Amino acid sequence: MARRKSAAQAVVEAVDGGLAELIPDPDRPRAWNVLVDGAPQSHVDLDDPTYLDFSYQRRLGHVIDLIAPPGKPLQVVHLGGGGFTLARYVAATRPRSSQQIVERDAALVQLVRRELPLDPAARIRVRSTDAREGLAKIPEGWADLLIADVFSAARTPAHLTSVEFLEEVRRVVRPGGHYAANLADGPPLAHLRGQIATVAAVFPELALAIDPAVLRGKRFGNAVLVAADRELPVAELTRRIASDPHPGRVEHGRPLTDFTGGATPVRDASATASPAPPPGVFR
Repeated sequence: MARRKSAAQAVVEAVDGGLAELIPDPDRPRAWNVLVDGAPQSHVDLDDPTYLDFSYQRRLGHVIDLIAPPGKPLQVVHLGGGGFTLARYVAATRPRSSQQIVERDAALVQLVRRELPLDPAARIRVRSTDAREGLAKIPEGWADLLIADVFSAARTPAHLTSVEFLEEVRRVVRPGGHYAANLADGPPLAHLRGQIATVAAVFPELALAIDPAVLRGKRFGNAVLVAADRELPVAELTRRIASDPHPGRVEHGRPLTDFTGGATPVRDASATASPAPPPGVFR
């Protein structure tokens, strides 16, 4: 399909995962929403890469800000690229960071690079391959932080939901490092509970940042699960997320265990993709 632009300078182009749209943000002069088949993937502000519009990306931004002293360079792996929003955030807030993005959709990568170019000074490498295959090529203990934000047709692929996948994540994350995942689910939240149990089988410390309505099973939405082999900055994370434009809450310790409700870890042999969003959820 040929690339075309509307009078409003929106960009529409076929990519490997469907139809990609870059829609200008009417409220910010050089900001764009990135959608694939109507599902929001990213919001990118070229003038201010520290601006995070999506609630789940703001929560991941808080994690980035809290895992090491302000400004300290980090080594970060991003599974799932979208518009490279969080990689841009790390590069802007922590110069000299080294980052690797693994994004399977090569056509989407090319589109984003062309229309929403990265800062040439940023140390960001992009690999166009499957997330699990790309992860296998990263050296042991390389990452201070690994962020998983992978969706295909608005669902997390099954092979990225298992204990075997998390064991590979643990191999790449150095001792004292952190793992953070963007998860999507709706009532009865069976997928989310299963993912908490799966991550808990590999990492001893967990915290869940989530919208209260999603936690109560009232609607479909995103949750950010953070894990490490050391104590997490739960109190400060809770404070920051509670003061966001769309406030969330943080579950940790016994309340998180109780929420998991006896769910068992997912293995490769029984893994399934995350549930599809209900019709109209992105309108």
